Amino acid sequence: MIRAAALTLLASIPACQADETVARYGAADRLWELQSLNGTALPTPATLEFEAGGPVSGQAPCNTFSATNTVPYPWFELTPIVSTDLACPTLDAEVLYLDALARMTQSEVREGTLFLRNDDGDEMVFTTPD
Repeated sequence: MIRAAALTLLASIPACQADETVARYGAADRLWELQSLNGTALPTPATLEFEAGGPVSGQAPCNTFSATNTVPYPWFELTPIVSTDLACPTLDAEVLYLDALARMTQSEVREGTLFLRNDDGDEMVFTTPD
């Protein structure tokens, strides 16, 4: 009986842990607008939103998308991105944005700016609207 109680307690520990994702460190409850991808602006807007606990969603240049980020800050790793499947004239920008987002591994929130980076030197810079 003690062993069963101990296993139940151990199984519940992850549920009790605080959110340690980028959402907790300043990214939650904001609409983040992409300003640049590797120093270049996309031809159409793209956004990103974080919810406590890991859910991530946004508007790519054409379609909406969602994923989950559950690694602790400053790390960043999305589950496979799920998106709607509408065709549009900015599909190249869409693929560029979503592919880059999937490759990001580090996050930083600093003075109203969100930086996503990876070890290859790629960087996405987001800000919140005024």
